[in-house]
Amino acid sequence: MKIDKSIELYTRGKKNLVGAVNSPVRAFKSVGGVPIFIDRAKGSKIFDVDGNEYVDMVLSYGPMILGHRNSTVEKTVKKYMKNGYTFGASTKGEIIMAELVCDAFPGMDKVRFVNSGTEAVLSAIRLARAFTGKNKIIKFAGCYHGHSDALLVAAGSGLATLSIPGSKGVPDEAVKNTLIAEFNNIKSVERHLRNDDVAAIIIEPIAGNMGVIQPSAKFIKELKELTKASGILLIADEVMTGFRSQFGGAQELLGFEADITCLGKVVGGGFPVGAYGARNEIMEMVAPLGDMYQAGTLSGNPIAMSCGIATLKELKNQDPYKDFEKTAAFLEREMKMAAKANGIDLQVNRFGSMINPFFTKTRVVDFKTAQTSDTDKFKTFFWKMMENGVFLPPSQFESWFLSTAMTKRDIYKVRSAIQIAMKAVANKFNK
Repeated sequence: MKIDKSIELYTRGKKNLVGAVNSPVRAFKSVGGVPIFIDRAKGSKIFDVDGNEYVDMVLSYGPMILGHRNSTVEKTVKKYMKNGYTFGASTKGEIIMAELVCDAFPGMDKVRFVNSGTEAVLSAIRLARAFTGKNKIIKFAGCYHGHSDALLVAAGSGLATLSIPGSKGVPDEAVKNTLIAEFNNIKSVERHLRNDDVAAIIIEPIAGNMGVIQPSAKFIKELKELTKASGILLIADEVMTGFRSQFGGAQELLGFEADITCLGKVVGGGFPVGAYGARNEIMEMVAPLGDMYQAGTLSGNPIAMSCGIATLKELKNQDPYKDFEKTAAFLEREMKMAAKANGIDLQVNRFGSMINPFFTKTRVVDFKTAQTSDTDKFKTFFWKMMENGVFLPPSQFESWFLSTAMTKRDIYKVRSAIQIAMKAVANKFNK
């Protein structure tokens, strides 16, 4: 695989960009080598600056659920761009988008659009504190909720990839009100509830930043019962899972309804959009109706709204969720068969259109078990997949994503790459 131009850009970029990147996972630290620089994308394919073509299973970490440059979405965005890029004033698109999102989430009466998942989550936590009059929050080890100070502890893929336990620049005072529990372990939550100053528990309904990990039905049921009995708000961070397992949220499929829901990724369709929403009683605490202040000049940007509206409408029309399930199940079988044929310990976790393997014999149910995965084996697997035309997240602890643009030929190409990559892992490590 020729990457001369990526190497050239990486070398050039190091002068004026931090590590030649603008987000740490792009640096390829956990897989080694030089980051790949992308030139363009269309449909299910992404092309790097050296002309290498890949089936894209990163999809900008989730938002490109329709594939790249979907014709309907692109036509809509071009139409709205002719009217102007940003106004610092309200537009009709914000109302249409709000109606689409609230209709898709039971219990969500109002929504506030922001510019990123990080912004949605930090605003939701501020809102939970304002509503309850309490200060502490409980998060789960391995769940990532953006890079705000209070949540940058035990935070999943980015920190795990770089082996950073927290972050420099985050003072002790910023995290003193953050309590850490274990995913799928209700007793770890109960211990924290002895503290009567807990405002909210925040969770990724399906963890996607320690790899794809699903909560047990018992855990979710008990979690909802605990929060209700204790007067604590339950925040569902569906930035990654929103609209990826059904037209709406993963929480509905898991059988619970969050008090506050955070969204991003798909609702922007590739543009920077985040959102948080809840029932009227909670959302009316937000300015200008209430005293919880949050604002943003570019929030509800007309171009971003047009892209999000077109994406959600097209997604609703296509209703690809049964096909996603079939494709994910197929890829799970193929990975397990290839691993078994080559004597490799492998677990595969999936939910809806999210899937990823773990190179371990241990069943992966939380951050601790996710970390039993052999990351050296993943490095070999990753580069062989790339060499054979499949673009993967450069981290063991990130989900792969499916798009509606994937064809049968693409899926078979992924299968072929998996077989080659597993054999390469076996040749290197099974000696």
